Amino acid sequence: MSFVSRFPATLAARRHALKLGVGVIAAFALSGPVHAQAAKTRVAAVYTVPVEQQWVSRIHTALNAAKARGEIDYVYSENVTNADYERVVRQYAEQGNKLIVGEAFAVEAAARKVARDYPDTGFLMGSSGKPQKPNFSVFDNYIQEPAYLTGMIAGGMTKTGKIGLVGGYPIPEVNRLMNAFIAGARETRPDATFTVSFIGSWFDPPKAKEAAFAMIDQGADVLYAERFGVSDAAKERGKLAIGNVVNTQSQYPDTVVASALWDMQPTIDLALKQVREGTFKPAEFGEYSMMKYKGSSLAPLGTFESKIPAELKARVDAKQKAILDGSFEVKVVDSEPKPAK
Repeated sequence: MSFVSRFPATLAARRHALKLGVGVIAAFALSGPVHAQAAKTRVAAVYTVPVEQQWVSRIHTALNAAKARGEIDYVYSENVTNADYERVVRQYAEQGNKLIVGEAFAVEAAARKVARDYPDTGFLMGSSGKPQKPNFSVFDNYIQEPAYLTGMIAGGMTKTGKIGLVGGYPIPEVNRLMNAFIAGARETRPDATFTVSFIGSWFDPPKAKEAAFAMIDQGADVLYAERFGVSDAAKERGKLAIGNVVNTQSQYPDTVVASALWDMQPTIDLALKQVREGTFKPAEFGEYSMMKYKGSSLAPLGTFESKIPAELKARVDAKQKAILDGSFEVKVVDSEPKPAK
C-alpha cells in the first residue's frame, strides 16, 4: 500500500483520537467544577435591617466565614421591609437554596408560611416562637451570661449609682439581656437605680442617642448600649457605656468599658452540618449562643484593663468561672424590665 493510500486512514485515526482526547479533557474539566459546586451548600439570608446592625452583623459574619472556607455559596438581601419579606424569602426558596436564615420577629406568619410551602428547604430564623415541623428552626442571641458579667462591671464602675438602659423593643430577646445586666449590676452595687427606655426601632442611632442624653441629664453615668447610638451620647458627655453583641471599644476607647459578645458561628456550623447530612429538623438553636458552646463571651477589657479595680475584676472572673462550670446559672427573665429602684 502506498503512502498516499495510507494517509487518509492515518489522518482519520488521528482526528478520531484527537476528538476523544478533547472529549475526555472537556468532560474532566466540566466534572471538576460541577463536583466542587455540588459540595457547597447554597445559603440565603434575608435581613430587615442593614448588615452593619449589630445583631444581624453576627449572622452575616458567621455565614461569610463559612463562605470563605469554601463550604457555602452565600447570597443575602438587607433592608427588606416587612411587607416584602415573604416575597424575598419565597424567591430564595424557589431558587433552590438549601438553608435560609433570617430574623422573623416581626414577620413570623410570613416566614412560617413560606417554610410550609418548601418542606425540603431548611429555615433557621431568629424568632420568639417555637420550632415548626418539618423544617423551621429558631434561634436567638442567648448572651444573658456575659450580659450579667457586664452588669457586674457597670455596678462596680458607676459613681452616681444611676444606670441607664436603651433598647430597641421590649421583646423577650431584649428583655432577658437587660434583666441579666441589671441583676449583675445589683450584685456589685445593691443600691443602684435604673432607667429603661425603648426607642421602637432596631436601627435608629440618632433616636438611641437622644434617649441616652435624657438619661445622662437625669444623672446616669453608665449606659447599657443595646442599640447603636448610645455610646456616641456617652462619649460626648464623658460617661461610660456597656456594649452589646459586638465589641465597639476600638471606636470608643475611653467610653466602652466592657461588652457582651455574640458569636453565631456555633449555631451556623451546626445548622450547615445538619443540612449537608440531611438531618436538619425543627429545633431550638438558642442554647448554642451560650458561653459553654463559645457562642458568647465577655469581651477583653482592653483599654479599661488598668482602669477597673482589681477587686472588681477578681469578682467578675470568679463569676465567669462559676458560669462555665455550672455552679452559677444566670436566670432568664423575659418580662419587660421596669426597675425604678
